[in-house]
Amino acid sequence: MALNDILGTAVSGLAAAQAGLRAVSNNIANVGVAGYARERVNLTTGVVAGQVSGVVVGEPTRVADRFLEATVYNRAGDYGRTEVTANYLDRLQALLGQPGASSGLSARLDAVSASAVAMTGSLGSTQTVAQFTNDVQDAISSMQQMDNDVSQLRSDVESEVGYSVDKINTLLKRIYDLNGTVAQATGLGRSAGGAADQRMSAIEELSGLMQVTVRDQADGRVTIETANGQMLLDKRLRQLSYPSAGGASQPTYPPIEIRFAQPDAATGDKIDSAAIGGKLGGLLDLRDRALPAFSEQLGTLFTGLSQALNSVSNAGSTVPPPAALNGRNSGMAGSDRLGFTGAATFAVTKADGTLVASTKIDFDALGPNATIDDMVTAINTGLGGAGTASFANGKFSIVANGAGNGVAIGQDATKPSARAGQGVSQFFGLNDLVRSDDSSLVPSGFAAGDPHGFATGETTQIVLRDSSGRALTSYTLTPTTGGTFGDLVNDLNGSPLSNFGTFSLDDSGRLRFAPAASVAGATLSIPADSTNRLGTGRSFAQMMNLTGASSGLGSAQVRPDILANASKLGLARLQDVAVGAKALGSGDTRGATAFVNKLGSAIDLGKDGKSTVDAFASNLMGRIGLDANQAKGQLADATARRDDAINRRDSFAGVNIDEELSQMVVLQNSYSAAARVISTANDMYDTLLGMVR
Repeated sequence: MALNDILGTAVSGLAAAQAGLRAVSNNIANVGVAGYARERVNLTTGVVAGQVSGVVVGEPTRVADRFLEATVYNRAGDYGRTEVTANYLDRLQALLGQPGASSGLSARLDAVSASAVAMTGSLGSTQTVAQFTNDVQDAISSMQQMDNDVSQLRSDVESEVGYSVDKINTLLKRIYDLNGTVAQATGLGRSAGGAADQRMSAIEELSGLMQVTVRDQADGRVTIETANGQMLLDKRLRQLSYPSAGGASQPTYPPIEIRFAQPDAATGDKIDSAAIGGKLGGLLDLRDRALPAFSEQLGTLFTGLSQALNSVSNAGSTVPPPAALNGRNSGMAGSDRLGFTGAATFAVTKADGTLVASTKIDFDALGPNATIDDMVTAINTGLGGAGTASFANGKFSIVANGAGNGVAIGQDATKPSARAGQGVSQFFGLNDLVRSDDSSLVPSGFAAGDPHGFATGETTQIVLRDSSGRALTSYTLTPTTGGTFGDLVNDLNGSPLSNFGTFSLDDSGRLRFAPAASVAGATLSIPADSTNRLGTGRSFAQMMNLTGASSGLGSAQVRPDILANASKLGLARLQDVAVGAKALGSGDTRGATAFVNKLGSAIDLGKDGKSTVDAFASNLMGRIGLDANQAKGQLADATARRDDAINRRDSFAGVNIDEELSQMVVLQNSYSAAARVISTANDMYDTLLGMVR
């Protein structure tokens, strides 16, 4: 080998050692930088004219494993989703109050039951009755406050959705720019380690916000897709477009569109469900499924409580009885089918309870084609001028004639009146304890052949969501004047909604939806409803009890006159006596015991089955507690899995000081050896020159 070859080989060795030392120095300098992947110098054997000629030093490359990095991205998405879910469910659980606490919904409902029991032991004293009515109002107020709090939680979630979309767009733009930097360096044969490290950190942050799939390309770029396979980034940048509601809670929300950044054009892809994963997926699940489901169940709980209380109050009467009983808006018309079975007694008494006149209306005898107007006529005929019944604008009223006289209604002891499981007084709300401006508070009792009473041009928008909260389809119901409820059911069963289940009317006239097995857990919501039954102001959603949102909780309250004066709560029961005898007794407090019994009895809650108020409330709050506890456990698991993935990635790609120092010693020795070769070659040159001289 010539001396020049020896010198060239030694010099290349020096260069290789220097490059290695620079890489080691850079690794040690970045030992504390998160996401930094150590560098390694690429060395190859130099060959000239078929002869080995030293070492060729290449550009430093990142020591990284894309499979370990992909695992970090995947587990970061799981962590992002579980973290936000655990946070909001914990906040929701806190709204319910601690078990055994003196405040909170559970305590309010317990207080209602306790004060009902107290009324039975004090012969219905004014103080205990006032405590009972106040406790009922407190329970309703607690439900309303909780419903408002859940709406606020939903608003907070919506705000975070907007923030998350903005952050995702920022990260996608950054990754797109770093893609260009990496591709350019790769094309020029230069090191792209720094840009690649920054890109990896940005992708990791992005994967916490939404589950992504990352694929490496030959030119050094990466492509990014959503968990559903929707492209977010290739050689063209895409951005998420979302018209945020500014944090406002609303019945439904628009989907998140994916649009090209340049030019601004939609790709046709949308993000509308929690399947997107990550923090954004968790937020969408909370906003569109978990929180609305709780509000739905809260409305059902109120329905059960109001029906239980009104059932008893409508069966009772005060002493002296009221001069008039004015019902709530039932959404009915006088020409509507009466639909009651059994019998009820309508009576007029003096202030002391002495019977003036009464009439027992046998609804079975009136016939299946009898109308509400027929009932009014029968009552007026039977009372013979002692009282006057009327029905107008959906409201049934009965007034006593004669100074000091009052009106009372009693159920037949052997065959009580019933439509949709409600007595005649309760169905029309003649003596309610709880009222609501937004609901009839009872099932409608309509049958398929009954006219629906809605006019052409009125519409109801119905949205179907799967168990993850994703909107499967929607349909705008457009009734035609003169149609029946059966026509509406047929219309729905012929709509796109029928691809996912079937509609039917149950025995109480409630519209029921049975989802197909493929979409078990699917739920319906009604974001918009402009229908108005026969001008009464009652909409399709309110009449059909399709969702808990139509329960009327928002405007519910204990009847103001009862709340102001406890003696207005009727605890006496009308007795079947002859005219001139006492039909109402001032010491009659059977209604107090009836409240206790009814609160402990199962109520028909439609699609939610039959349950007592306390059992339903306990199940509801227990389910929230269980979900919150499970979310905490899932967060702990996701945290451990994410940390493990990061540790594995960093163990492979991260900097180990001991290893770097060991490598530094090796490189120093290599440098010294190359320098010694140069020194020896120099001595050989000197010797050769000396021989020539």
